[in-house]
Amino acid sequence: MPAIVVVGAQWGDEGKAKVIDLLAERADCIVRYQGGCNAGHTVMRNGETFKFHLVPSGILYPGKTCIIGPGTVIAPEVLQAELENLHARNINTSALYISSRAHITLPHHIAMDNLKEEALGDDQIGTTRRGIGPTYLDKVDRIGLRAGDLMLPDDLLRQKLNRVVRQKPTLNLDELLSICQHYRDILAPYIIDTTPLLGKVLTAHETLLLEGAQGTMLDLDHGTYPFVTSSNPTAGGACTGSGIGPRAISYVIGITKAYTTRVGSGPFPTELFDAAGEHLCTVGREFGTTTGRKRRCGWLDIPALQYAVQVNSLDALAVTKLDVLSGLPEIKICVAYRDLSDFPDQLEVLSQVEPVYEILPGWQESITHCRHLSDLPEAARTFLNRLSELAGVSVGMVSVGPNRGETIILADPVSTCANRLDVPLGSC
Repeated sequence: MPAIVVVGAQWGDEGKAKVIDLLAERADCIVRYQGGCNAGHTVMRNGETFKFHLVPSGILYPGKTCIIGPGTVIAPEVLQAELENLHARNINTSALYISSRAHITLPHHIAMDNLKEEALGDDQIGTTRRGIGPTYLDKVDRIGLRAGDLMLPDDLLRQKLNRVVRQKPTLNLDELLSICQHYRDILAPYIIDTTPLLGKVLTAHETLLLEGAQGTMLDLDHGTYPFVTSSNPTAGGACTGSGIGPRAISYVIGITKAYTTRVGSGPFPTELFDAAGEHLCTVGREFGTTTGRKRRCGWLDIPALQYAVQVNSLDALAVTKLDVLSGLPEIKICVAYRDLSDFPDQLEVLSQVEPVYEILPGWQESITHCRHLSDLPEAARTFLNRLSELAGVSVGMVSVGPNRGETIILADPVSTCANRLDVPLGSC
């Protein structure tokens, strides 16, 4: 079976992990295709909370192949802690693989991240200071260290590291080699060339699920630059970040909250500073998985969502945290930016836009028990219909609570593609 891509349609933190968890149960192979430990996915299952930073959340299902792809960057000690936590909870990680092409975050990357943010002062990007950007920077500068390099004999590894030290003379070659030998001990059981493995998955028509971190608006090329991440969370990044061709992708589902949040600096047209914003933050528990930082909250931004639909070629939307809107007397949707017809490409323009709001009635009752669209209050159904109409794409899933069972399935991408196995690859 061809691949299904799950992407964030906003500024990240959209609740991708829950949707990925639902789909991973019937997938054969799950791939994390970009980002580093700056992103966190939280999954709640059977009363337990699992927080993932690098390991694909499909690891919770026995027998699933899970891959940390070549488009990711790996902090070995963070990964080690994550694996130890899974082992302590009796989760088997023997089917986890790390691409030999994935890049390694080293201590000097973390130090550089901190120095750069401090130097920016009030203009800080708002990174998690985990060394992700500097790791990608060295990758582009062609002096990065890949996971496969750790498996080289020490004399060859030393030669690789010497190239780094020549450009970063403050580093000590012997210390760097010792660090990498330690990282080898951590990662060696998992490192392989994952490209042939993915080829076999596709040839066997198995279900491949590709999960990204962050969201469309944080994409390095298509997001609100420079307040973006260092990689490509958009659907196009799923190909380069995993090692499959674009015709293998058959379905792209975009995750959007019923409102909007973002972490860090940068323009946020619908940001709220009133009681409604406090409601969204408190009821939605809007604090970062990795950093614990309070997220900025605002009304749903349709121009940004329409942009995400376009750049990702979304087949459907999964709307998360609809339940958080319960209890609000009225709900606003930003349907346009005044005097603009398209989402602006320049930060200076976006920071000055005036949102045009449409006001919809709210609902007071809890909706966490709802399992069918007809179970929802009329006002909630009206909201979803209007969202779909404005975004120009159907709603396939609706999350009405944090637990995996608290979900309304309207269109299942796995079944949709399974029913079309007789069509040419890429046309599902």
